[in-house]
Amino acid sequence: MAQIRPEHRKRNTALRVLLATASVATLLCAAPLHAQETGLRGPVSEDDLNNTLLLHKRRPAAEPVQDQAPAYQPVSPGAIPTQADAEATDLFSEPPNAENTTAGSSSSARLPTTARQRAREARERQAGTAATSAATERPATVATDEELTTGTVRQGTVDSETEIENGPEAERQRAIEGRRPQPDANPFEPTGVRFGTFVLKPSLEQGITATSNADSSSDGKSAILSETTLRLNAASDWENHSATIDAYGNYRKSVSGQEVKDLSGGIDGRLQLDFADDLRALARLGYSMRPESTSSPVVISGTAERPTLHTLNGSLGVEKDVGKLRFGITGEVVDESYSDAELTDGTTLSQKDRDSTLYTGKVRVGYEVSPAFTPFGEVEFGRRVYDLRFDTATFERSSKRTGARAGVEIDMGEKFGGEISAGWISEDFDDDRLKTVSAATIAADLKWSPMRGTIVGLTGETLVEGSTTAGDSGSVLYNGRLSVERQIRSNLTAFLAGGVGYRDYASSNDHELRLSAEAGLTWWLNRYAGLTGKLRHETFDSTLSNRDAKTNSVFVGLKIQR
Repeated sequence: MAQIRPEHRKRNTALRVLLATASVATLLCAAPLHAQETGLRGPVSEDDLNNTLLLHKRRPAAEPVQDQAPAYQPVSPGAIPTQADAEATDLFSEPPNAENTTAGSSSSARLPTTARQRAREARERQAGTAATSAATERPATVATDEELTTGTVRQGTVDSETEIENGPEAERQRAIEGRRPQPDANPFEPTGVRFGTFVLKPSLEQGITATSNADSSSDGKSAILSETTLRLNAASDWENHSATIDAYGNYRKSVSGQEVKDLSGGIDGRLQLDFADDLRALARLGYSMRPESTSSPVVISGTAERPTLHTLNGSLGVEKDVGKLRFGITGEVVDESYSDAELTDGTTLSQKDRDSTLYTGKVRVGYEVSPAFTPFGEVEFGRRVYDLRFDTATFERSSKRTGARAGVEIDMGEKFGGEISAGWISEDFDDDRLKTVSAATIAADLKWSPMRGTIVGLTGETLVEGSTTAGDSGSVLYNGRLSVERQIRSNLTAFLAGGVGYRDYASSNDHELRLSAEAGLTWWLNRYAGLTGKLRHETFDSTLSNRDAKTNSVFVGLKIQR
């Protein structure tokens, strides 16, 4: 065997020492380990090292590191620094803001990764759990949201930054659906009943009337009457067209005093159809019945019960707007018939010679000066035909009618609206022995609301009345009424009304004047029932003998509506 020289032996020993030193230095270097853990190739930035070390710290101590070569463990203890020493001396061992960590302490607990976990550990620390109450252990390090830059972080709610007051002095907030509702402007207005596409509003009024003149005649007596009135209003709920129906019925019967028993009623329906190009069609149909008034120009002597007047009327019209011009044409039919009069001797007197039908046609042209005012002119042509060509006195009562009037339509919304007109009318009879009836006419239908809860109404009309008296052509009657209705409170309504009627006989200088005044008050107990009272005074003066009359009456009753 070849002998190794001493100088070679020394050189080999020095080489081994150098290799061992290089190995130890290599093991002590942390960069290769981090490069193996993160799989980085090439230059490593400082941010990558921070993120990698932070992820490494968040892993549990017992969790194995994936894809990491086993660490070298020397035989001699203390040859390399421990993990605790490395964390204490490593530049990247702690986050820059971990100022609460004391030197020389260590913790192997996993940091919370969500807000819920952080809140749970905070409660554990406050409750004094075993992990936080140990005096020898270092408090758990709680990382801020800025430190947890990796992993899934739960975001806070919108109001998480708002401090919620939850003490005895905290005010309870109302629910959205619990807000105070808006007050009803008309809390005692009838709600109505839905019937198909119509809304019905019925009402019933029952009361007692004490009057000084039961039948408003010149020889009438006082009486106490039971009076019942039923009304019904129906309005359509259509999108394009509209329809309304108004009906009423009144029944009076004596409880004591002069014997009176009469029934009156009526119904009136209106329909409006709206077509394209500002074209409208209007239709109306109505019927009414009532005992003939004692103030009628036809005097029937010795009657026990006056005849009943039946009136049937209908009309059909078309309206067209062309720019600011307004055109309209209307045809109307009015039929009047009378029942037989019952006399005091038990017999009846026929009234057939008074039955007639009036056919009229009207043409109107208007010009819209402004949306609020539309002046118009109207002409009328018609024919009145009696059922009997000759009456009991052998007079031919049928006649031709002509008329014209001018007026203005007013439309200011709910504040003011309606129309008013004046003109002239003439009826020329077929019998030359009868004088032509010719007179000025007035007509009005206005409503004015000067303030909220107050309505002022004005109505007026002119009627040509026939006659069966020999040689008498008839008369012209002017009617007018002014009313004021005021809502004093939401459950208290008052009204005042005044009326005037003037009759001018065409074949003589006789005339008659009727004046009336009425006041009423209604106190609503609730939306469906109320107490009502009325006072009425009426005076009738005539140049004819035995026609004057005066009537005072008081009514008290209960009104029910729906």
